[in-house]
Amino acid sequence: MTAALEAAEVGYEVFIVEKNPYLGGRVAQMHHYFPKLCPPNCGLEINFKRLRRNPRIKFFTCAEVEKISGRKGDFDVDVKVSPRFVKPECTACGECVEACPAERLNDFNYGLDKTKAIYLPHPFAFPMKYLIDRGACADSCSKCVEACKYNAVDLNMSPETVNLKVGAIVYATGWKPYDAGKISYYGFGRHKNVLTNVMLERLAVPNGPTEGRIERPSDGKEPETIAFVQCAGSRDENHQAYCSQICCLATLKHITYIREKNPNAKIYVFYIDIRALGKYEDFYTKVAQDENVVFIKGKVGEITEDPATGDLTLETEDQGAGKTVTQTVNMVVLATGMAPSTLEARIPSELAALDAGGFVISSVSETGIGGAGCARKPMEVSATVRDATGAALKAIQATVGGGE
Repeated sequence: MTAALEAAEVGYEVFIVEKNPYLGGRVAQMHHYFPKLCPPNCGLEINFKRLRRNPRIKFFTCAEVEKISGRKGDFDVDVKVSPRFVKPECTACGECVEACPAERLNDFNYGLDKTKAIYLPHPFAFPMKYLIDRGACADSCSKCVEACKYNAVDLNMSPETVNLKVGAIVYATGWKPYDAGKISYYGFGRHKNVLTNVMLERLAVPNGPTEGRIERPSDGKEPETIAFVQCAGSRDENHQAYCSQICCLATLKHITYIREKNPNAKIYVFYIDIRALGKYEDFYTKVAQDENVVFIKGKVGEITEDPATGDLTLETEDQGAGKTVTQTVNMVVLATGMAPSTLEARIPSELAALDAGGFVISSVSETGIGGAGCARKPMEVSATVRDATGAALKAIQATVGGGE
């Protein structure tokens, strides 16, 4: 959004192609930023307002780039726009949701709860439009059609292809949490009370799957002891060799969530190194001074579950004490790192170069195609915004003919 807005506000026509049915990316899924611990919705709303007011920006949701041809300054881009099956006449009244009998896992909440097959992506969604997950529907069902008094549901909608002519392309496709299921010895997916950091973020949100209550998935109880496993899949040649920069700080933030909601909770942080550089040092110091938070330097080797209680035992080397230790807790949070979305939807090599981790290394100003934000390297939000502003300037430099 930042790259688009910066370019549009100096006079260029800009198109945003968004795979999700809403704008805002993973920022929209956050409870608080670190270290100020303020909600992101205020900043998102400012950008949404700028988008609504700027006639030079057109955005497509539920959309993906199918084909790119041409060269710097003169690209043809084919965009496939998938149907929402809900027309613009929708007023978001919600009567269709009440009538819908089918359910789907809520991907916005990382599968921690469910929505109906016709749903609003989240309460703060922009655009504020419903859509239907046709994969969750029975073919013969039309209860949402019958319930809509505005005739806004159309189950016969089909995909459309839109052709865009542009001078430069910025990949701002963001990141995905590293797949914790690949770290077999931590038991994610087998042990119910092993979560990831992004899942804990959603548990803390008042409009999240538990209305802000941090609880164990196995029994809904508030955990009294929690372990955070840092570098879960990161800085590991078998998974992601690089540091994602934000995981330590996200854990510090999550500790503040837990301690605020449960002052008696005991928290253990197993880490290789705590990386809280520059202005974030004070944030780390404040959390580390909490007597209920214990930092243990050592990489966790295995997590096992007690099937009777759902409690989890971690085996690790305590490098400070020089011995192997075990720690039993009610819940474990894996601090998984950032994997660029370009790993899943790869950019053809003739269009842009990627490094070994899948991050875009081509420069927009040189080739006409490049990356911004977490498509280029792991970053926290403020760094992403600065990088996006730079990407907008490079895109303008790459554009010839003016006005596109």
